[in-house]
Amino acid sequence: MGKWLRRQMLLLAALVLGISPASAQDRPKMLWVYVGTYNSPKSKGIYRLELDTQTGKLTSKGLVAETINATFLALHPSGKYLYAVNEIGNFKGGRTGAVSAYAVDPATGNLKLLNKQPSGGEGPCHIVVDKVGKNVLVANYGGGSAAVLPIAADGSLKEPSSVVQHRGKSVDPRRQKAPHAHSINLDPDNNYAFVADLGLDLVKVYKYNGDRGTLTADESLDLKVQAGAGPRHFTFHPSGKYAYVINELDSTVTVAKYQAGKLSPLQTISTLPEGYEADTTTAEVVVHPSGRFVYGSNRGFNAITIFRVDEQTGKLTTVGYQGRGVRVPRNFSIEPSGRWMLVGNQDTDNVTVFRIDEKTGRLLSTGTRVEVGRPVCLRFLEPGK
Repeated sequence: MGKWLRRQMLLLAALVLGISPASAQDRPKMLWVYVGTYNSPKSKGIYRLELDTQTGKLTSKGLVAETINATFLALHPSGKYLYAVNEIGNFKGGRTGAVSAYAVDPATGNLKLLNKQPSGGEGPCHIVVDKVGKNVLVANYGGGSAAVLPIAADGSLKEPSSVVQHRGKSVDPRRQKAPHAHSINLDPDNNYAFVADLGLDLVKVYKYNGDRGTLTADESLDLKVQAGAGPRHFTFHPSGKYAYVINELDSTVTVAKYQAGKLSPLQTISTLPEGYEADTTTAEVVVHPSGRFVYGSNRGFNAITIFRVDEQTGKLTTVGYQGRGVRVPRNFSIEPSGRWMLVGNQDTDNVTVFRIDEKTGRLLSTGTRVEVGRPVCLRFLEPGK
């Protein structure tokens, strides 16, 4: 295909998608998508997909790492390494899960196992890499703890340098009889770590020292949500001024103002339509790269809830819901340009693609679906980064 014809096709794609030709040219044409999964007859570990960012076409490239319950993934800032929790409770005979380190082949996207280390507690379910690539931080749901694992020069992991154990319970006799650390995140300045604990109805806040690989509790900074809410996942607004906590048990999102480690609650809003009463739980919360919209996933109700962000206050207003092509959406991700959302449907063994209306935030079904067994987590990487 000649350069002129390629350019004309690019311009046509830009017009169809409602974007400027310049932005269409500037955007990476293809992204790798790594998918963490629960093991099942249809899944053996970590898979790789390819997303065409011009058209939204999604293609499966198959299994890239065979491993057990690699449910949540995190990429190193260099793009050279990928880290995965192994959601188990008996690593090497101990009462702990594991964290696996992989090298990313820059030419093929394949993964090479570097090593595994204990996660510092049973059932690790969430993982991040700090902003400068010095440490991996992990939340252990079953063990009710969080840990820091230093990263060696070759990308492999050292044993945990810090483990913090949560204690206590809350009001739900079935789900909150003990602590359950469900996610861990860092603030934009890499100074504080936030652990959403479903069992305690708290977002625990820790001072984070990346050089030493330590977490130090400061209970005066902890954010308490409504009793029985069950905080699950947490994310920051791109401005760094606001944070959003999705609460699994009562299907709400808590909005908080953020400053220097302190979260001050501003609003709690339901992820469900008024009058909806069937059993349902939430899973993931994501802010659009523009900062104009927030999205939350619902399992049972089986839809992505769309919120508009008030730029002055950070508060949310419900825009609508997208249920088509969504079935037990455990996790979803928005690629960096903000044009496409990928949703992992855990119970129907597939990943679906939605185009995001950049004016309204609504999700437009593309009809694109790729089979992946029990998908949990999706992470984007630009090839050659």
